[in-house]
Amino acid sequence: MKHNSAFGKRSTHSVRRAGFSVLAAALAVTGITALAGAGVASAAPAGGPPGPSVRGQLISATPLRTLPTPASVRSELTADGFDPSAVRYGVRSFRLVYRTVDVHGHPTTASGLMVLPADGARQLTVVSYTHGTETYRGDAPSMQPTGFEPAPAYTFAAAGFAVSDPDYLGLGTGPGLQPYLDLPSETTAALDMLRAVRHYLIAHGEQARRDVLATGFSQGGPAALALGRALQDGADPWFRIGALAPISGPYDLPGAEAPAIVDGDLVRLNPDPQLGAKYSVLYAAFGLVALNRVHHVYSSPAQVFKPPYASTIETLLDGNHTSQQLIAGTPGQLSDLLTPRGLAMLRHPAGALAAALKADSSACDWAPQVPTRLYLATDDEQVVNADTWHCQAAFAAHGARVTAVNLGTPDHAGSRHFGSNVAGTAQIVRWFSQLAA
Repeated sequence: MKHNSAFGKRSTHSVRRAGFSVLAAALAVTGITALAGAGVASAAPAGGPPGPSVRGQLISATPLRTLPTPASVRSELTADGFDPSAVRYGVRSFRLVYRTVDVHGHPTTASGLMVLPADGARQLTVVSYTHGTETYRGDAPSMQPTGFEPAPAYTFAAAGFAVSDPDYLGLGTGPGLQPYLDLPSETTAALDMLRAVRHYLIAHGEQARRDVLATGFSQGGPAALALGRALQDGADPWFRIGALAPISGPYDLPGAEAPAIVDGDLVRLNPDPQLGAKYSVLYAAFGLVALNRVHHVYSSPAQVFKPPYASTIETLLDGNHTSQQLIAGTPGQLSDLLTPRGLAMLRHPAGALAAALKADSSACDWAPQVPTRLYLATDDEQVVNADTWHCQAAFAAHGARVTAVNLGTPDHAGSRHFGSNVAGTAQIVRWFSQLAA
């Protein structure tokens, strides 16, 4: 989940920061008053080429950008507000389309961003980076040549890693609707993207080392942990989890994030309360609509959303409407969006919603056997710190002592939340480089 309190004063350059940060830029410009999942199959015999029609099979690899020199990558990262100090190589980026499964375990396809060092080793350690909230398919990592979304992938690739950055289901070129926050499908999309990256490397005379280093931001934080659990449990015959370093994830939806949205913490913590109120609206709307796609938590939008939004909100969140359209089509206050029943559902989840939130908040219910760090920013105004503390406690309850790394109050486009991705990526690339040495 991903701003600026001076949202009427943003420069056009800030639109380079994509996704919910593009949404954030749109909020500024408009001047609002704004485990392994089912059916895990072997991708290929360990060490061998991919078999036909299996999960993770590479369908296409489309070249996107080449930043041929370290200097060109440093220039790009600096323009995008990211730390260029770990850059050692130029980078090449590609959009991969690959076979995976949907939320019901049926075959489908997904896309993702792969970034490779332009002149690195023939054996590469793979970093899996799972991104934060996006509502528009065109803001997915493989669709954004510059900005907030591809910058972490450029950072890791320029340090010498192969980077696997899945778009998730229903984003990028993937068909259908996005099952936002659905942990099993985030896991399968990330796992199968890893397999597609390996298949590409094999076909081009390179090799992926077995140990995967997994990180992710916001929505991608739980996804990274769930991928780690799947790999630790043997979901793939080749890849193993080597380390975990998620950033600012909504790990506890019913116990931390939903209360923060409903009870006003996002408003209180945001330097601009009006902006915080808008984010509460957007997260509540997207969460309820997406959870309903998978778990049927309401029978009709009118049960949850007030008019006129009941008749428009599901269409606005179909992946084909831009951030600007979503902002313009939603109110500024949660009380103007949700019916009393909708507010009560979020405040006191029950039935199908409670079960869904519990299932999608299970990323910390295991014991990692690899180096693991949880990164957060003080007083994160979008994903509250309680999410990380609850995750750390859940790991401890399973016998794993996991370090929480407080990044302080980093700023990116006026947001500590976005800033945690920038500051966390800068620290994690150095840590991963030490682990892979």
